[in-house]
Amino acid sequence: MLQSEDPQLLMQNGQKKPDSLEQLNRIIQGRLLTASFQPIIQMNDGSILGYEGLIRGPSDSPLHSPINLFQAAFENNLTVSIEHLCRRVVLEQFKALNLPGKLFLNVSPECLLQRDAKHGETLDYIHDLGINPERVIIELTEYQPTHDYVLLQEAVLHYRKMGFEIAIDDLGEGFSSLRLWSELKPEFVKIDMHFIHGIDHDEVKRQFVLSIQNIAEKSGTRVVAEGIETQAELITLRDLGVACGQGYHVAKPHVNPAKTISAEVAKILSSRQNPPVIFRARTSTSLVPIKHLLKSSITIDSKVLNNQVENLFLADPRLKIIPVVDEHHPIGIINRHTMIDRFSRPYQRELYGKKSCAVFMEINPLVVEHDTSLQQVSHLIVEADPDSLINGIIITENGRYLGLATGPDLMREITKMQIDAARYANPLTQLPGNVPINQHIDQLIQNQKSFLACYCDLDHFKPFNDVYGYQRGDEVIQMTSKVLSAHCDPQQDFIGHIGGDDFIILFQSDDWENRCNKILEEFSIEVREFYSNEDRDRGGYISEDRKGKKVFYPLISLSLGVIRSEAQQYYSHHQISVAAADAKKQAKRIHGNSLFVDRRQTEQFQA
Repeated sequence: MLQSEDPQLLMQNGQKKPDSLEQLNRIIQGRLLTASFQPIIQMNDGSILGYEGLIRGPSDSPLHSPINLFQAAFENNLTVSIEHLCRRVVLEQFKALNLPGKLFLNVSPECLLQRDAKHGETLDYIHDLGINPERVIIELTEYQPTHDYVLLQEAVLHYRKMGFEIAIDDLGEGFSSLRLWSELKPEFVKIDMHFIHGIDHDEVKRQFVLSIQNIAEKSGTRVVAEGIETQAELITLRDLGVACGQGYHVAKPHVNPAKTISAEVAKILSSRQNPPVIFRARTSTSLVPIKHLLKSSITIDSKVLNNQVENLFLADPRLKIIPVVDEHHPIGIINRHTMIDRFSRPYQRELYGKKSCAVFMEINPLVVEHDTSLQQVSHLIVEADPDSLINGIIITENGRYLGLATGPDLMREITKMQIDAARYANPLTQLPGNVPINQHIDQLIQNQKSFLACYCDLDHFKPFNDVYGYQRGDEVIQMTSKVLSAHCDPQQDFIGHIGGDDFIILFQSDDWENRCNKILEEFSIEVREFYSNEDRDRGGYISEDRKGKKVFYPLISLSLGVIRSEAQQYYSHHQISVAAADAKKQAKRIHGNSLFVDRRQTEQFQA
């Protein structure tokens, strides 16, 4: 290794190798950049949403790679010049190729924050080319960390007023991208390819994408999965309900890309089967209270001065949040970033240093009672100000301050519960299996909750399997799980797959009996589709029993046996299991689709 030589003085083909500044100037002056485009598809039908514009430097240069190109630009203070040239080249080629859909135009937050980037240069150029700004999506791609979120919000608002939409690249790569999502509320988020590679056999990655998808659906954001490289990854993402995708398996970047997807990809997306019902951690998050995450924290009252608050932050670099509590009642919260950011501005320390901390206090923190479930808190987080995830959750008991729970702790606990539940999920339906079923029943009993246990069992299923085959039988089981799940309230009810053709629903919905009747009604319609026209018309089929005798079997029917559990009536899941199984046996004695409710237990269930 030549340690003593300056790399810029190394010889290349007998000549001095040009340094990066010289190469950059040559690229800018000669417009020596090439644009290629990678399609981004809509997963529901395979149509092309748009294209991401990608850039390459001269093929004979070390700056051919965009990573090297932008790193060299940063080191030579030419980021803005290079990015403006990249935009022009991409926009010109997009227009020249007459590509359909939208253009995802890469822009770094650093460039967006430059003063000379705010005078409408990009908009003017787009208008000159005849491109509607509504077709252009500003994709924020970080080459360097972002710190000034307030200024970035102003810049994004400026671009939105021009008609552009916003996308965030590489979600999940670091805390910065998550904060950008919270601060900027983009129309699109692109999940980092790390979480896409191998997602078909990695439960942690599936749960991560599912969590992001859930948040996106509730916040009006569309998810783009980057880096799809295999058919299995594409199918998994399709079944998870991810809105959009891009990657080599869909189409590689090309200087003249196709305007439709390949027949192979189109076939995969159009052959969507009824996807298995994904278990969304109903087992634990609906029961575990937020006090489970309670942490003690330093507090101050509203009389404390801002200079004193700053000293507290400076004395402890790990201190991020300080609750403001007056007479045991929380009235606000002070964020370290907000405080230091305000004090870093001209004259702010002189103006506000000796004033009450209430000046910089967030007056609407998320405050919840200690017995609020993690599931309820997660819904509040989604509906509240995005800063709640950063500022944390204040926990009270009868309105009096108890402590603090952090947003990362909440997300970590929910994700852990999802992973634990998925570990015991039934592989055919992805519904929780016996371990989470038993845990959920025991938690309901321990919390003295009243609920109804509904044992669900298919009648005449084994002979159907023998005649139509196990694959068709599996499809009937998947259909059953879909019907059961469709008529359960995800906020109150729990559904589990015991095994084979046996399921259980733990109802807390008041209208549980109406839900049961709708389940039977829909099942009786759906199951007919699994038979031949001849068997469907005559209401069954002839097959041999175990003794070889010809027997007529009717169409598969569904039996529901229901018991009620009042507080302190049962003491374990074992007792519930025995009682529900007995009710199921009573239901199976009734011909056809049936509901049996054990009304012997309480006066409420008297006929």
